[in-house]
Amino acid sequence: MLLSVWHSTVYRYAAEVARSTQYIRLSPAASQRQRVLDWRVELPVPSVTMTDAFDNLTHVLTLDAPHQEIRLVARGRVEVDDVDDGEPAGRINPRVFLRATPLTAADDGIRAFVAPLRGMVRSRPLMGVTDLMDALVERMPYEKGHTSVESTAAQSFSAGRGVCQDHAHVFVACCRELGIPARYVSGYVYTPDRRNVASHAWAEAWLSNRWISFDVSNAGKAGEAHLKLAVGLDYLDACPVRGVRLGGGEEELSTSARVEAAPPAGGVPPASQSQAQ
Repeated sequence: MLLSVWHSTVYRYAAEVARSTQYIRLSPAASQRQRVLDWRVELPVPSVTMTDAFDNLTHVLTLDAPHQEIRLVARGRVEVDDVDDGEPAGRINPRVFLRATPLTAADDGIRAFVAPLRGMVRSRPLMGVTDLMDALVERMPYEKGHTSVESTAAQSFSAGRGVCQDHAHVFVACCRELGIPARYVSGYVYTPDRRNVASHAWAEAWLSNRWISFDVSNAGKAGEAHLKLAVGLDYLDACPVRGVRLGGGEEELSTSARVEAAPPAGGVPPASQSQAQ
């Protein structure tokens, strides 16, 4: 599937920011299953491009002059294969992704939840982890308004409801508790009926020497409608934008994302998917 993406992020501040630095992970890396046809990130001033500790393509934007607004726009087209056979390890040892973080630490509730699955995961890992995904989305259905961006896996699991970020964190916590390396994934998803927002999160588990995707919110694998941006131990490693600033007071964040699929030959483009906050 050919996906066309437009994603705007605007930060506004109550007072002048003396200086700021933003780490921007809004550029998909080319892989066996996704081919970047064209992509650009529009920033207020030139940035430094690098790969971070998890090999995510990252723009480092530094603003030294006083400012009260930062506007970022990413746009481009990526061709994504309809079959995801998994991804090889690459440069980073998968065992790195066994390490818990404050956002993905398992508590007694999560440990009790995964206990009945240990036998299946040990004997038939792929089937066991798939059962884990199905059990998790049943135990913790997708529902907004019960968690925040700061919620930990333990907190969102206790709430019994959550969004894609919460599902990914809890799934990762469960996998690591079962001895399976797992990582958080940020990206976009195209859904013509608009059941899900365009900006999305899912997870990958290390099974049979491959990174296999699990989209808990949609109870399935990532497919041709999923465009991967970044990976990490948790949201903080893979989030689209993260930064620090001096001054500015209260911050207002506005984001809008649109994902469209390529139109059929001679036809009308499918419905787009958008999000606004």
